[in-house]
Amino acid sequence: MFLPCAAGVEPFLEAECARLLPAGTPVEAGRGGVYVQGGREEAMRLNLGSRLAQRVLWPVADGPYRDEHDLYALARRVRWQDWITPRQTLRVDTSAWRCPLRSLNFAGLRIKDAVCDTLRDACGERPNVDTRFPDLSLVLHLGPEQASLSVDLSGEALFKRGWREVKGEAPLKETLAAAMLAAAGWHGREEDGGLLDPCCGAGTIAIEAAQIACGMAPGLHRRFAFEKLLPFRDQLVTWRTLRQQAEAAVHAPAVPVWAGDVSFRMTDFATRNAERAGVARSIQFKTADALQRPAPASAGILMMNPPYGERIAPKGQGSGGYDTIQGERFEGAADAGEFYTRLAAHWKKHYTGWTAWVLTPEARLPSLMRLKESRRVPMWNGAIECRMFRFDMITGSMRKESADDPSTRSAPLAVPPGPEQRRPAD
Repeated sequence: MFLPCAAGVEPFLEAECARLLPAGTPVEAGRGGVYVQGGREEAMRLNLGSRLAQRVLWPVADGPYRDEHDLYALARRVRWQDWITPRQTLRVDTSAWRCPLRSLNFAGLRIKDAVCDTLRDACGERPNVDTRFPDLSLVLHLGPEQASLSVDLSGEALFKRGWREVKGEAPLKETLAAAMLAAAGWHGREEDGGLLDPCCGAGTIAIEAAQIACGMAPGLHRRFAFEKLLPFRDQLVTWRTLRQQAEAAVHAPAVPVWAGDVSFRMTDFATRNAERAGVARSIQFKTADALQRPAPASAGILMMNPPYGERIAPKGQGSGGYDTIQGERFEGAADAGEFYTRLAAHWKKHYTGWTAWVLTPEARLPSLMRLKESRRVPMWNGAIECRMFRFDMITGSMRKESADDPSTRSAPLAVPPGPEQRRPAD
């Protein structure tokens, strides 16, 4: 099987797969995902338990090609009557890298023709196409000379956990939130400490953290494409057992999770999302300004994904929140530079002993915050190249602590950035 993931997440996904599968199961990280050698039970375990994978793909055919006729012949080699009946539906999604063909749509059409012709020859009928909710979802990938065809066992992308209804204006994908937690080495154990997201938006980071702390499988609230496919019909008892085991594994969290937002509306959104995710009692929500919120404990993990482009400006007095506007205002600060400077000062004064992780496309963030990062992790938020910066909050000014060491001396405050693209984040 192949489990695609965001660039940079491959080692974390490899470790996750090793945890989810029986000891000794071959797992190998590749470019853009992880390869797993396993059968149907392993496929079900991965769909139910993976927080980092985008999908679980089951390869069925691959080989060289020169034109659409070769793709048709490639797909005709598969016994599609073993996967679906003519009364079921299908869809073909195509991706390519340096593909010589002129039309990817026509390439996908030829794959569809091959599936339909195979079923018509075997059963006397051909299935229909359903682009929204197909029973059989196929993924065709075209390289310069090689083509691969896989069955998507997940159906909807795995970041769709099944609990989100209220998204807010720019929701962070659940898989990216889980990748942030994995990069920080936070697994919800007592030794990891509590976790706070002071800019929670729709609550994605906090909800992922709470589910991890409670041992809750991410796929408990959704259905999967493999449940409709013929090869898995005789695995329904095993599937029910796996789900029952996952439900029985849910427990009270070992550490607290705190979250909140400057907007009452977003805090309410996040609370309702947490209720649907089954972790409302495991997250302490509080509407508060990140520049003023006191530390909820003597130590812990701060994790946040601040806005990338649209700024948040204060509403009228007594409105109890902030409005999103185009411009450079950000949670009461005049611009992003002032916001980050004030945020760092607040952390150094009130969050001594904490470790802060910030996901941002702003490469100058340490300079803006006048802090020296202890680690940076490249990470992609959709098409936006970002970095996760780690800041260890120690007593006193970071600049003062490192004054005698030029290699760790903080850079002067940079000029605030200009308008950026709208962020796809909480």
